[in-house]
Amino acid sequence: MNQKLLLEAINQTMPFGKYKGRKLLELPEPYLVWFHKNGFPKGKLGEQLALMYEVKLNGLEGMLRPLLQNQPK
Repeated sequence: MNQKLLLEAINQTMPFGKYKGRKLLELPEPYLVWFHKNGFPKGKLGEQLALMYEVKLNGLEGMLRPLLQNQPK
């Protein structure tokens, strides 16, 4: 896995929907499960959402949370 792509994905902002404006790492797991069942969007965003689904499925969210940019201190 490419570190740059992972950092980019966790810090990507959701561009639409109920969670517009949230970082992809901060999306609730049920939202990502819904995409997994119904299909991720095409392109880079879909790939990033699929990656966040795998991160959450494997319990890696806590390990990646310190890498979020512009988070409150």
